[in-house]
Amino acid sequence: MAPLAKIDRVRRITLLTPFLLFFFSTLQPACADSSKDQFGDVAFRVASILESEHYNREPFRDDMSAKVLDTFLEILDFRRVYFTQSDIDGFNAKYRTSIDDSLKDQGIPAATEIYGICLERVKARLEYAEKVLAEEDFTFDSARTVRMTRKDAPWPKNEEEQRQLWRNLIEEELLRDQLAAEAAAAAAAEKGEEPKERKDPKEKILKRLTDFYQELVDNDREDVATFFIKSIARAYDPHSEYYSRKQYENFKISMNKKLRGIGAMLQLDDEEIPTVKGLVVGGPAWKAGELKDLDKIIGVGQGDEEIVDVIGKKLSDTVDLIRGDIGTTATLLVRPASATDPSETKVIKIVRDQVDLKDSLANADLIETTDRDGKKQKIGWIRLSSFYADMDGGETSTTEDVRRLVSRLRQEGMDGLAIDLRDNGGGSLEEAVNMTGLFIKRGPVVQAQKWNGHRTKKESTSPRPLWSGPMVVLTNRASASASEIFAAALQDYNRAIIIGEKSTFGKGTVQQLRPVLGRRLNIFNRNPDQRGALKLTIQTFFRINGESTQLTGVIPDLQLPSIYDVEDFGEASLSNPLKVDPIPRAQYELFSDDELPIDILRKAMEPRVASDKDFGYIMDDIAEEKLRLKENKISLNKEQRQNEMKLNKEEAEVRKQERIARYEQQRGEEEGLFEIRTITQDNWNKSGRPPLKAEISSEALSGMTRSEEKEDDEEEKERKKLEYPHLLDPYERESIRILQDFIWVHEKKKSLDVSTATPIAEARKVTPVPVANP
Repeated sequence: MAPLAKIDRVRRITLLTPFLLFFFSTLQPACADSSKDQFGDVAFRVASILESEHYNREPFRDDMSAKVLDTFLEILDFRRVYFTQSDIDGFNAKYRTSIDDSLKDQGIPAATEIYGICLERVKARLEYAEKVLAEEDFTFDSARTVRMTRKDAPWPKNEEEQRQLWRNLIEEELLRDQLAAEAAAAAAAEKGEEPKERKDPKEKILKRLTDFYQELVDNDREDVATFFIKSIARAYDPHSEYYSRKQYENFKISMNKKLRGIGAMLQLDDEEIPTVKGLVVGGPAWKAGELKDLDKIIGVGQGDEEIVDVIGKKLSDTVDLIRGDIGTTATLLVRPASATDPSETKVIKIVRDQVDLKDSLANADLIETTDRDGKKQKIGWIRLSSFYADMDGGETSTTEDVRRLVSRLRQEGMDGLAIDLRDNGGGSLEEAVNMTGLFIKRGPVVQAQKWNGHRTKKESTSPRPLWSGPMVVLTNRASASASEIFAAALQDYNRAIIIGEKSTFGKGTVQQLRPVLGRRLNIFNRNPDQRGALKLTIQTFFRINGESTQLTGVIPDLQLPSIYDVEDFGEASLSNPLKVDPIPRAQYELFSDDELPIDILRKAMEPRVASDKDFGYIMDDIAEEKLRLKENKISLNKEQRQNEMKLNKEEAEVRKQERIARYEQQRGEEEGLFEIRTITQDNWNKSGRPPLKAEISSEALSGMTRSEEKEDDEEEKERKKLEYPHLLDPYERESIRILQDFIWVHEKKKSLDVSTATPIAEARKVTPVPVANP
């Protein structure tokens, strides 16, 4: 099929004056005079812009039609529970290679027909659910199972198979509710309280399905067309997005005001459950310390009011429930990421507030310990949650804040530096480039390329590095965008050793927002309400070595085990991710011609990680999660589920008691090994030694908003027993050891004797502590 750009002939005539080009480009769509063609016109323009201006410049032909169809079906039925394979076969036969042809006529019949069939199928499933819940008796004693996730599951072959699938899904939800109710009753009895009254699970299921069906019914033609046009944009890559006029207005409002909520980034998972994909540093959820990455929010309430089920709801509706006035409480019913059974839930209450900027500014620890020779050693540790900048021309700058911290750390006699970019989702490109300049000589930091092959590069203009000594950078799967640019540049320059999880997020693209698509229709536009906006990918970033961070991210020099390496996470997990080819290497000189001692450090690291108990638990969790994902099923037998939950609870208790005993012993054996002082943007230039971390209130330090009264609670005492000694998690401890080894090799100019442990490793050789089974 011919690309859309050839159909819109005026876009191919480059010798016309700009006025004539504008005139003819506005004339053709004005012929559309039916309600059907109004939305088809917008779809045609979006596809034409993507075809001619998206980074890939991919013609909108049959293969793009197929991608649009798949994406539209994913939007309507992500779990593959409403359509049958016969429905899909019909859609494929009629539309898989013809959407591009329809768009040339400025029509989108696929959107209308498929949505109408979806509405019928959802209504049929609702009626079937009503029948099953009213007539069937669920005993939960069968050997049947259901998939834990239906992503990539086959569509039900026919009506009979679909009915069995729905009966299983309903049964699993009822069993999950029954197990949760029994667990809640047991917990209440343990506290001497009466269990809270719970809603009838059958009513909850019916209400959720009824609400979903009603949402579909309430969607008007513009809503349906918007779903379809979003599919066109997302077929090119997951970050290209179409906004209807109404959505664009809401987007502009959200960009221009301070949001009042809990500071959590949410994304719907394949069960249509809002899942935490990051916490805003300094935000209420981060301060409260209970909500974690990958936790699933299944209900939201206001204060002590009834919790509303949010499974299957639009993400925007759930966000609206979570947001509210400052000082009010959002009550969340959460299925923890650590849960081994879907019935495991907990209630988390978070007081809404605005993010305090001070909590998200760069800060540092000065860690005073001893080296391999028993001599005093000082490690600088800088935490950076984002590459922030003042967009209004003010003085807020990541680079300047980090410069102050590094200067103070040098003044204190720092021997080595760690930059912690874990969970840093990016931010200002300019700040990432400028901050790189604090640690390298003058030179390029990142390259960029547009669709037409035009390349540019951003360079550091700093005449000399502020810190030239041993340096490591910590990353994880949530380190993205500007974080990846910074880490990649230091890796390419042979400047720092990157320590982290399997890779970083892997986003290396740049998007541009094209507001008000109807702008080209201003002279002859008869339907001004059809205007919207298109965000499209126009550029990709490249490392100075010519490789891209797109999809692959930054692979660390030294990898530490993480449960998140097993999860479907990052750019590569998204639909239709952009693939790019390498470009030529930029001209740059290595920071040092000497190779970094990565192999030497790895040989020293591996036996430590293998013998570390906390990393051992992580490896066990990885093995279990891999098995769970491979099996991808959950039993509908109540007795089996109860036995599994009991076993998991016992194992968790054994692990907890072992940690409590080991951490207590470790604190005693490591007494005096660490002295940690904190440097902030408030005290970096104050005279005297920086304050001890232990002397700063836990609320100011970690942001935990726990009341003083809670200090006497058994739960709070238990939490403190489980705190990592010196508040150093396993990744921080091992990174300190790696940096200490790096400093030793750097100073001694010779290899490590791995049989000689660092003081930290020596102190970790604690004797086994017997733990009684609960």
